[in-house]
Amino acid sequence: MKAIAYQQALPITDPLSLQDVDLPEPTPGARDLLVEVRAIAVNPVDTKMRLRSVPAEGEWAVLGWDAVGTVRAVGAQVTMFKPGDRVWYAGAINRPGANAQLHLVDERIAALAPSSLSDADAAALPLTAITAWEMLFDRLRVSRDTSQTGDALLVIGAAGGVGSILVQLARQLTGLTVIGTASRPETVEWVKALGAHHVIDHSQPLAEALKQAGLPAPRYVVSLTQTGHHFAQIVELIAPQGQLGLIDDPVPGSIDVLALKRKAVSLHWELMFTRSLFETPDMVEQHKLLGDVARRVDAGELRTTVGEHLGTINAANLRRAHALLESGKARGKIVLEGF
Repeated sequence: MKAIAYQQALPITDPLSLQDVDLPEPTPGARDLLVEVRAIAVNPVDTKMRLRSVPAEGEWAVLGWDAVGTVRAVGAQVTMFKPGDRVWYAGAINRPGANAQLHLVDERIAALAPSSLSDADAAALPLTAITAWEMLFDRLRVSRDTSQTGDALLVIGAAGGVGSILVQLARQLTGLTVIGTASRPETVEWVKALGAHHVIDHSQPLAEALKQAGLPAPRYVVSLTQTGHHFAQIVELIAPQGQLGLIDDPVPGSIDVLALKRKAVSLHWELMFTRSLFETPDMVEQHKLLGDVARRVDAGELRTTVGEHLGTINAANLRRAHALLESGKARGKIVLEGF
C-alpha cells in the first residue's frame, strides 16, 4: 500500500523528512477496523512526532491522526461497524498513523462520519472535536446548559484547529460568553464567524485587552498555544476560583503553578490520546462524542473548520502542510484528499 513515512528526524525542508513509500497491508486485530483512507488532516502533533519520535533502524514511521474512510474489513470482536461503513476518527498515538491507503483503528474511538460533509471537510474535525469536547465537558466540567450564567470562557489561540471547534461547541452547547483571541484581521473575522461573542488581540497584554473591551474576568481560560508566553497574563486576568485548561507543551520553567494558588485556580491538562493510550474503561466515550458531533454537523449546528486544502495525499503536499503548521500562520485545519 502507498504511505507517507520517515526514518529520521529532519527539518521539513529536507525531502527525506517525509517520503512516499510502499508498506505491507496491515491485518486487523480483534476490535480493529481496516479502513481505506479517503482524506486526512494535519495537526501540530504530526510535526512534533516527526521531530521527536524516530523509528528503529530500517523501519518506517507513519504519522497522521485524523482520517475519513470506508471500512474494508473488521476484527473478530467488532460489533459497532461493518464493511462499507464510512467512518471518521483520530486514531491512537501509539499505533501507526493514517497517512496511508489502509489504516487500523479500534472501533471504540471511531464513529460514522457526518453524511453532509465531503471526505476532506469531515477529516478536519475528529482530533480537534475530541480535544475540545473533552476539555470543556470532561476536564473543565462545563455544564451543557445553554442558559446564560454570566460566566465567560477565554480561548487563547481561537483561530487554530482546536480553537475553531472549541468556540463552536462552547457557543452552541453552553451558556458561556465566549471570548476568543486572534491577532490578524483574517483570523479575527474567522473567530467571529465561528460564533465568538468577542475577539481580543493576543499580541497585546491579554488582561489589558479584556479591560479595554469591558469584559469581566473569565471563570474559564483555555490556552491552546504559547501558554508560557501568556501565563503571567492568565494569572492576572482569570477570575478567583477559576479553571485553566492547557493542551500545548510549555517550555519547562515558563509556567509557575504556585502563581495560581492565591486565586485558588485549578489546572487541567487535556490529551485526547489518553483514553486510547491506556485503553481506559471509558474509551468508548470517544465513539459516542464523535457520533454526537456528526449528528450536530448534519443538523447544521456545527461546521467544518477547513482552512486549507492542499491536494492529494503525498509526501510533497504533506511537507507543505507541516511547513505551514510550523510557520504558526495556519487558520483552521489543513486537509489532503485521495492518493
